[in-house]
Amino acid sequence: MSPIQSDRHPFLDDLTADAELVSSVLRAPVIGRDEIRLAVDAVGAFYVSQTPTFVQAVGSRLFLEYEAVLTSGETLGAVAVVDRNADGSVPRVSVRMSPLGAVLTLATHLRESLSKQLPEHVFL
Repeated sequence: MSPIQSDRHPFLDDLTADAELVSSVLRAPVIGRDEIRLAVDAVGAFYVSQTPTFVQAVGSRLFLEYEAVLTSGETLGAVAVVDRNADGSVPRVSVRMSPLGAVLTLATHLRESLSKQLPEHVFL
């Protein structure tokens, strides 16, 4: 089960039921496979484009670096660290983004689009 196969998402297909997502655009972790998919899909809806700049597996971790252009026109850089268990399942994903202006724009969009589906305490 290679995390870099083109027909599979780098981590969404392998999330554990109680997986955790932490991110610069969130105040608290998002817990659960379905909740993480919801958050990731919502973030993707605010991207006009996403360009991978680095992908490398090191031991049980996958590092994904990319640049994105938001619907607001702002450019965002991100690094995702995907932790894998020995069986290939993913218990934790950490996504760090910058610059701050783009992060705050994306955080605002997430709050607006997901406030009825995720707990209030996860939003900035």
